[in-house]
Amino acid sequence: MPQIRDDIRNIAIIAHVDHGKTTLVDALLKQSHTFRNAEAMGTTIMDSNELERERGITIFSKIASIHWQDKKINIVDTPGHADFGGEVERIMHLVDGCILLVDAKEGPMPQTRFVLRKAIEAGHKLIVLINKIDKKDARIEWVLNKTFDLFVDLGATDEQANFPVIYASAVNGLAGTGPDMAAMRDISPLLDAVVTHMPGPQADVSLPLQVSVVNIQYDNYKGRIAIGRVVNGVIRQAQNVAHIDRHGQIKQMRVTALQLFQGLGKVDAEEVSAGEILAIGGVENIQIGETIADAANPVALPVTSIEEPTVKMTFGVNTSPFSGKEGQYSTSRNLKERLERELLNDVALRVDPGSKDGAFVVSGRGELHLAILIEKMRREGYELEVSRPQVIFHKDGDKVTEPYEEVSLEAPEEFSGSIIEKMGKRKGDMKDMRVDNGTAYMEFEIPTRGLIGYRNEFLTDTKGQGIINGLLLGYRPFCGDIEANPHGSLISMENGTTMGYALTNLQERGSLFIGAAVEVYAGMVIGQHSRAEDIEVNPCKEKKLSNMRSKGDGSSVGLETPRLMTLENSLEYLGEDELLEVTPKNLRIRKAILDANLRKRDGAKRQALTEEA
Repeated sequence: MPQIRDDIRNIAIIAHVDHGKTTLVDALLKQSHTFRNAEAMGTTIMDSNELERERGITIFSKIASIHWQDKKINIVDTPGHADFGGEVERIMHLVDGCILLVDAKEGPMPQTRFVLRKAIEAGHKLIVLINKIDKKDARIEWVLNKTFDLFVDLGATDEQANFPVIYASAVNGLAGTGPDMAAMRDISPLLDAVVTHMPGPQADVSLPLQVSVVNIQYDNYKGRIAIGRVVNGVIRQAQNVAHIDRHGQIKQMRVTALQLFQGLGKVDAEEVSAGEILAIGGVENIQIGETIADAANPVALPVTSIEEPTVKMTFGVNTSPFSGKEGQYSTSRNLKERLERELLNDVALRVDPGSKDGAFVVSGRGELHLAILIEKMRREGYELEVSRPQVIFHKDGDKVTEPYEEVSLEAPEEFSGSIIEKMGKRKGDMKDMRVDNGTAYMEFEIPTRGLIGYRNEFLTDTKGQGIINGLLLGYRPFCGDIEANPHGSLISMENGTTMGYALTNLQERGSLFIGAAVEVYAGMVIGQHSRAEDIEVNPCKEKKLSNMRSKGDGSSVGLETPRLMTLENSLEYLGEDELLEVTPKNLRIRKAILDANLRKRDGAKRQALTEEA
């Protein structure tokens, strides 16, 4: 008979992006005196990855453990962004309960719905934590009502909907059972609630061993390390075990390392019983979602099913005139090996061979999901070229279907007119709008195609004051062509170095992406034309010098600061016939066909085919 282990609590912290999950974990770690000295205490301690710290978001789920009231609490910090939903789905198999974090002003947001739905489907017990109650415009009662409505909408059971509520200001390390901050002393009421309300793991040590693998890490000495939960039985150091892959094939392996989580690190263990979260070394070629089982009586656990990817891009070997100059790894073999290695860690990613040699079609959950992968590769010294993000269409009988998203937008009321107009052009269907204290809150249902390239435009339209969040709704019938973002590019017609004199004249034609003294090549995009048509320009033109001098010489128009094109901005800008050259040092937008004459011929051919169709 399964028994409840009362000495352990396995919990996940789930929330919408930027509602304070990682800050809350900081407060819990500090409260439980995980650190010996004050110097070790930082902020967003769990976001150890360089990209996570820069962007202020959690990308990879992490595990920490603390001790409270003689109980060990394993805490999993999950990503809040829907593009990393694959991480959230897996983590639900690791825990028995969740703390749902909700912002005291914003209330439940689209990603809150996503992560909560996963927790409810898994049948987990939930504690609702209303965070940031110290905000001056907090509306605690409204947020609590909205959260309860969300539980009901998502089909929560009576027990799940009867959730305990904790009020907190995680950044100040305070929590309480009531919203009065003056009565709060520390974060311990939350830890008490976890011990009281969260169930311990169900475990049966008498059954044959079963470990579900939910994550993979790499160690230079121990090789591939599987992170998972012991569902049944006991696992020991140097034990012979069976590895059951997702196709049901069984291989015999030997455990070379066995570790438990303690604080922010891991400690070696001789044996681990059912109910614990652990790390195992020595199981070669294991993948996420597979089972480590008893060698004599191997029984597989259900393989984790993950939602399908919705956006694809073509990754290829860099074919620009500058290829091989700035990156350490630039061949198709390097690219293939790196993408295959990423597949081991990221179950929501898919890689297929491309239409030409050295090209791979990489599919993911969204633009950000793929952009993070490109950024990681770039920092590791890889050089590649990528195409414009495209949505993945499905065929349902004779009908073509495409992904749709629920988009919530928040912006000052004065910008709502232009937002509604732009969303309308992109086939967005408004479902709700309300205005509160001069801020407009809008909800749309829109094809994912319509959102590609809009986020940057939205920030420009709202002067940086807007917030946009999307959540996949599923596949719906194809809604026709969307001509929402036609743009023209300024294309360099020469190889050479840009000159301030030439750029000063060109900036009247549009917005430049590069400054003076930059190496360019023919076919490279150096800026956006003010009209929706491409134009060939010469950014390398020098000022002719002569012996004649006049008073007006030297006083010329100043060169404006070029537009900063980050990776996300560049991906959003790309047209159908453009590519992004990615190297560790530079991002360059270029035409897929560099030669101007060949480009014109290809354009004429495409137009003829379109007219025939």
